[in-house]
Amino acid sequence: MFFAGVVGDTLGGILSDRWLRRTGRREVARRNLVVIGMSGAVLALLPVPFVQDFAAAAFCLSLGFFFAELTIGPMWAIPMDVAPRYSGTASGLMNVGSALAAIVSPVAAGWVIDRTGDWSLPFVGSTILMLLGVALAFHMHPERPLPEPD
Repeated sequence: MFFAGVVGDTLGGILSDRWLRRTGRREVARRNLVVIGMSGAVLALLPVPFVQDFAAAAFCLSLGFFFAELTIGPMWAIPMDVAPRYSGTASGLMNVGSALAAIVSPVAAGWVIDRTGDWSLPFVGSTILMLLGVALAFHMHPERPLPEPD
């Protein structure tokens, strides 16, 4: 399963760089690849609550992880596109958000499972959050750098 994520990480960076060179458009190379990755993750996670076979569940989760990780390269490039003079700060803030999500999500999933006894609800919640990410990605504009301060 983790190998699928490694492949997704690598391929996401390669595709983002290639699309930027080919089109010269950051919104294609960054935002659109994020949308593709998140949408693919949603589609891969949809069957998980209904799958009874271990191999099928592992395949869906691996595919979902591949698509989720496909977004990593473009996501790390966006702070450099938007705030080139402050890309370290912007990347650090993005990393804080990721770390907080990594801390909160297993606790929240455990709480939901303890309260409901339903192991599929964390996957439903993840799918909903990924759909929200797809919608919010259209508000990212890596082609518009922030204005330089005076």
